[in-house]
Amino acid sequence: MRHFPIFLDLRGRRVVLAGGGDAALAKLRLILKSEARVTVFAADPAPEIADWAAEGKLRLVPRAFAPGDALCAALAYAASEDAQEDARVAALARADGALVNIVDNLEGSAFITPAIVDRDPVTIAIGTEGAAPVLARRIKADLEAALPSSLGLLARIGQGFRTAANALPMGRKRREFWADYYFNKGPEVLAKEGKTGAELALGDLLVSHLHSDMSPGRVDLVGAGPGDPDLLTLKARKLLDQADVVIYDRLVSAEILELARREATMVNVGKKGFGPSTRQEDIAAAMVEHAQRGAHVVRLKSGDPGVYGRLDEEIDALDAAGIDWAIVPGITAANAASAQIGQSLTKRGRNGAMRFLTGHDVKGFAEHDWRGLAKPGQVAAIYMGAAGARFLQGRLMMHGAAPDTPVTAVENASRTDSRVISSTLSRLPADLEAAAPDGPVILMLGLAPRAAVAQLPALQEEFA
Repeated sequence: MRHFPIFLDLRGRRVVLAGGGDAALAKLRLILKSEARVTVFAADPAPEIADWAAEGKLRLVPRAFAPGDALCAALAYAASEDAQEDARVAALARADGALVNIVDNLEGSAFITPAIVDRDPVTIAIGTEGAAPVLARRIKADLEAALPSSLGLLARIGQGFRTAANALPMGRKRREFWADYYFNKGPEVLAKEGKTGAELALGDLLVSHLHSDMSPGRVDLVGAGPGDPDLLTLKARKLLDQADVVIYDRLVSAEILELARREATMVNVGKKGFGPSTRQEDIAAAMVEHAQRGAHVVRLKSGDPGVYGRLDEEIDALDAAGIDWAIVPGITAANAASAQIGQSLTKRGRNGAMRFLTGHDVKGFAEHDWRGLAKPGQVAAIYMGAAGARFLQGRLMMHGAAPDTPVTAVENASRTDSRVISSTLSRLPADLEAAAPDGPVILMLGLAPRAAVAQLPALQEEFA
């Protein structure tokens, strides 16, 4: 992130702008939404600028920008649409100590002005680091359509009530009050009874929350999916936004962790096969401890919590402590990997059953029904199998598996840095050693990648 987003208090502060054409008008329409004292320097201003000056919305100086014009200014805009003149204005404004923006010149600007959705006092700023203004405008349009016009009024009513709401303890209880107001009681009463009714309802709601007990702590055991944040379920996203504490595994992607509430306590309990790990007893103790303090805990697990996620052990610990819990399923790595290689997990005439296996467990390499797995047409997803590839190869071929049985290794399934390693049972250990995968690998026994890329031209013509 090159440009750090902040909201600058411009109430009563100077903002200067040099220019009088279309670029100046575009910036002024946005700046005049603020409470800044705006001064425009333009020898030939557009009629709208002259009108704004006549209405007292800004001060117009009918000349070119000069030394000292940006003294005590918080921001300065160079918007003359002439590169040489804008560079001159920018140099003078910097000398006066102002932060400078040159319109359509990212490299010469100390700050950028984002696209804004205005529901005063709710303001949403959208920036793309100057890379994609069209995209920013599209996002703005989508948000404008999604956010009701009454949102600003609802927020202004709440803003005037913040001091009274401080009677509630900080943290979850206060958040529950505001959530109840903004998403339940407030919109309902505002629509029926207007501003006065909403103000009265807010007072009644505060009294109700002051005299109610805070809901007890609980734990949601949530599947984070294979890593692509777009594969996270809607319910999982909602819970991440509500959680007081997020206890997460090593394989949960950074993009998904970014979706957690900023104020949430983040607890890393990473585990790595044959490497440093957090003890399962310590993970269970952390969940219980936070929930007993009244926190809403999200235990965030890579993939699906019920697939090699030690789920039952964690539920047993929560039950023993008398803590409420719920399971939120996630997409497991086998689903993501099969989709990535363009294959179904079951297929008529090939396999009517599908096995999920682990390459190793707490005791080492795991034993399975090798004779059954070695039969032609079998399909299995082998989790944590890369380190034991030679062991798996030996066991399967010892029980009659064909050397040319397809095995596809998918590293970081569904993620942007994913990799598909197509192999066979006889070549698997050597191919994995040559590829040297660093991320989590799932082995898809009995499945070879489909040549999906070759189908793209035909599909594009079909849907053109």
